[in-house]
Parts: sequence; C-alpha cells; structure tokens
Amino acid sequence: MKLDFIPIGNLSVSKTNMRHGGKDPDVSDILPTVRKRGVVQPLIVRPNFDPGKYEIVAGRRRWVAARIVAAETGMDDPLPCAILEPGDDAAALEISMIENMARLDADEVTQWESFTRLVKEGQGVDDIAATFGLPALSVRRILALGNLLPRIRDLYRREEIDLGTVRHLTLASKSQQKAWLALVDDPKAYAPTGHQLKAWLFGGQSIPSKHALFDLDAYNGQIIADLFGEGGFFADADAFWTAQNAAIETRRVAYLEDGWSDIVTVPATEHFHSWEYEKTPKRKGGRVYVDVRGNGEVTFHEGYVSRKEAARTAKGEAAPSLPKPARPEVSGRLQTYIDLHRHTAVRAVLIGHPQVVLRLMVAHAIGGSPCWNVRPDPRNPRSELIAESVESARGEAELDWHRRAVLDLLGFDSERASLTQGYGGDEAVTALFVRLLGLPDAVVMEVMAMVIAESIASGSAVVEAVGLHLGVAMKDWWQADAAFFELIRDREVLGAIVAEVAGDLIARSNRDEKGKTLKAIVSNHLDGANGRVKVEDWVPRWMGFPPSAYTERGGVGTVAAHARLAAARTQPDEPDPDGPASAGALPEPERLAA
Repeated sequence: MKLDFIPIGNLSVSKTNMRHGGKDPDVSDILPTVRKRGVVQPLIVRPNFDPGKYEIVAGRRRWVAARIVAAETGMDDPLPCAILEPGDDAAALEISMIENMARLDADEVTQWESFTRLVKEGQGVDDIAATFGLPALSVRRILALGNLLPRIRDLYRREEIDLGTVRHLTLASKSQQKAWLALVDDPKAYAPTGHQLKAWLFGGQSIPSKHALFDLDAYNGQIIADLFGEGGFFADADAFWTAQNAAIETRRVAYLEDGWSDIVTVPATEHFHSWEYEKTPKRKGGRVYVDVRGNGEVTFHEGYVSRKEAARTAKGEAAPSLPKPARPEVSGRLQTYIDLHRHTAVRAVLIGHPQVVLRLMVAHAIGGSPCWNVRPDPRNPRSELIAESVESARGEAELDWHRRAVLDLLGFDSERASLTQGYGGDEAVTALFVRLLGLPDAVVMEVMAMVIAESIASGSAVVEAVGLHLGVAMKDWWQADAAFFELIRDREVLGAIVAEVAGDLIARSNRDEKGKTLKAIVSNHLDGANGRVKVEDWVPRWMGFPPSAYTERGGVGTVAAHARLAAARTQPDEPDPDGPASAGALPEPERLAA
C-alpha cells in the first residue's frame, strides 16, 4: 500500500464499498471540517481499469464532502489516498466494512450482502468473525438471511417486520415464505409474527397433500380435503411419513443409478443453507442434498458441494474419490427378512433394559420417526394481548432457560423453536440415542422433562392431574396483569371477584358501578394502591389447583378438565403398590399364559 494525492475527478466509488449504489450520504457533520482544513485522513482506493483512475474502497463520505467544497470554491485540490494492490477484492471489501461498521452500524441485510460477497471471495465464517470481532454464531445468523426471499429481506430492511419474525422466517422453506407473504398481501388475512409465527411454522403436523412425493391415488390412508376440494391434509402423519420416506428412498436409488456421486439427506432438525455450498455439476462430483422439512415438504438440491471442497478443487487439490456404487449382495426381499428377524430379537432383549428404553424413547420423541408422532403443543394464544402476557410470565422465562440448556446439551442450535418440532428420521434418532447413552439417568430425565413440558396439551385433564399431584401453587407463577383485566367482561363474575378481594360490603356498595370501576377496585387491592388494603397472593378460582367457578355457568375450561380428572379417578383401583409392578418386575410369561 502506498500514499499519493489523486484529483477528485479521478475517483469513483468501488463496487466493493459496502454502501455502493445508494444515494449520497449525509455529510453535514464533517462538512465544516473539510471546508476549513480539507481532507486530512487518507481515503483507501485501488486502481481502476482506466489508467490514472481509482475506485474508493473506504472514505466515500470524505470524497462527497470534498466534491461539495470544490463546487463551492471552484478549487479542485487532490485528495490524500492510500492505494491498495489491484485485484484483491476480499481485502477491499473487508476494509470497507471495517470502516463503515466502526462508524455506523449497517443494517443486517446490508451486512448479509457484504458477508455473502466475502464468502464468495473464499472467506469462511471464522475468518469473517475474527475480522469484525463478532461471534461466529452472529455471522451465521446474518448469513442465514440468504434463505429469505428478497421481498422479505426488503420488509426487514424497511423495519416493517421485526428481528424475531425474520429469524423464524430464515427457518421456513421457500413455499412457507411465499404462503406467509400471501397473508401479508391479503387485507382480510392476518400474517403471524413473532410468537405466533413460531407456532404457525412449527406448531403441528398439518401436512398438505401437495407435499407428497408418492402417488396419492395409490395411498391407502385418509386425506381430508378443504371446503373447495382444491387440496387436503393427511389425517395420519405416521402413515404419510411411511409413504414419504419410501418415496425418498426410491428417488435416492434413482439418483445413484443416474450417476450422482452421493445423495445426502438433511433432516428436519437441520437446514440446507445455500451459502455453505457451491453449485457443482454431476461430472465434477456434485452431490444431491435432500432437504426434509417437518411439514412434509422435501426439496432435492442437485449439484452441490461444500465451499471447502470447492476451494480445494480450485487450488488444484484432488477431491477424495468416491467409489462407484456397486450392486448390493442382498436383494430387497432378503433384506426385509433379515431386518424383521433382527428387529424381533432386539425388541425382545430391549424389554429387560429400562435405562436403554428411556434413552431410546427420548431420542424418538425429539428426532421422530415414521412410528412416532410427538409434537409441541401449538399454544395458540388467539390474540397478541394474551401472547404478550404469556411470553412475559415467569414460567415462560424459566422454560426458555431450560430449553436452551437442553438444546446446548444435545448439540442443537439454542435458537431452535422447540425440542419436538418435526421429523428428523432414523439418522437423527440414532445420533441422539448414541449421545444420550453417554449421559447419566438424572440428566436424561431432565431432557425428558423438557420434551413432556413442550408436548403436554394445554387445557387438558392431564395438566390438571399433574398440577394437583405436584401441588402447583399458581401464586408463585402468576399475578394479575393488564391482559387479565382486559379479558374479564362478565359483570356477575366481576362482582364475585370484588367480594373475594375487597369484601362483601364493598362489593354490595359498588354492585351498580361500571365494569371499569370494579376492575379498578380489584387492581388497587392487589397493588395496595389508592388507600386500599393490599391483598397478597390472590389467584382467581379458575386458575388454582383444583379450580372452581364463580357462577353456576362456570362448568367449562379448567373446571371441566377437573371434572374429567375426577371421572378418571372413579375408575377401578390401581394395582396394589406392594405388588410386582412397584418392584419393577412384570409377571412371568408362564403366569400371563395361565
């Protein structure tokens, strides 16, 4: 790098400058200094194709200010410049980003555009992170914006959608993103964001029939059509995945027979990030990546290798040769015979090893398989008001902490929406099982607890049974908030709550007052405000364990769930706690036969 003075007219903004292409920046803050003393700090430039011409890599604002002063004074003084070596695009881009990001934080979309160009110049995630002093995870999150449709990136750049919404959308497939944009464009529809978007993307196994790779006419399961008969959903997710996985295997065999070097399945627990790969034709060793999504969608990305492999090939290093697939020595029917006999033997031995069963059950619940259908409760809040109230609850914060800890323990991204968010397939289950075998029982039980916490159904009698058994005290987990008072509309209920909190005398004195006044009385007593006696640890009757109603009309919701629990308790007595079951042993097979 050398220093020189270059005329203003011989300078232009380089395309490697991260702010290239926008309108002239605001230079009002530096213009007075440039008018008085000129440009003191050198611009960083590199030679252009035209002799004597240079491109500005860093220092665009100083150049713009100098042009303004030149127009005002008629003096065209040359500017001090540090000249880079020609052709080093990666170094030029890094310098531009370092200067601009140190002066003013670029929005994440602009950072993505620049980081992507660095990746194409051969920079890795760790290299970019070290250059800009960012955690590698932050760089990966920014690069993940490449999974978004351009219009979604523009919405984020214009601050029309927030960061949480964008991060969830980076995990969505292209078809899901298009469906979400259709909701944005429809004035009569609601496009979910934040918490609700997470539920919309990962909340269940609603698998559209359009995602099937197999012949729907030959499918034996039930498909539920919509009102217009233009599409439908699979009634049985397990049956769908059995057929879908068979179709994927058929496509895999066809790709191998067609000469592709390898077919790699990307399970639903991971994602195919295009920025991590480079297009490579089949004849040069390109692979097929099969991106499997939890909603049933499968995308075949043909002709890719990792960027590391591409860089090695570009340097002339020989890529590891892959053997040509040979014809298997076992036929399909013989393989089925072998598989079923080994399956029978493993099942019989597995029964006597409860510690192994526990770990295998956890691996299936998280990774999923055609034989398992575990999914998180959708927790549909039905309004932003309820969603915000639940998100800020103490219990939600504690669950989120535990979820992140378990995700880190299992080697997943801590930003993952849940533990049970889709099918990972046999590979995911196997990897999880092996990892769990190395953990003590107590830790595995903590993982299992998080799985159950996510998949227990909201509003069910199971919640009631667990809450009663564990003695959950709602006063420790809930307190009245704005959403609670907003949602109470029944005057009879309000009157009963005033009597419960403030006493019968105050309730009778205010029985003809408006609901707003009654809510204020309750709120003041709970806060000890406006001269009211503070009431500690109050919880409405419906929310306690066990719950109860305020009126004769209250036999719904948690009260109804408690009634279902009470009915279950009237069933025949449980086995004798001193019998074989409590000792951890089942009856002998001879006794069962007898």
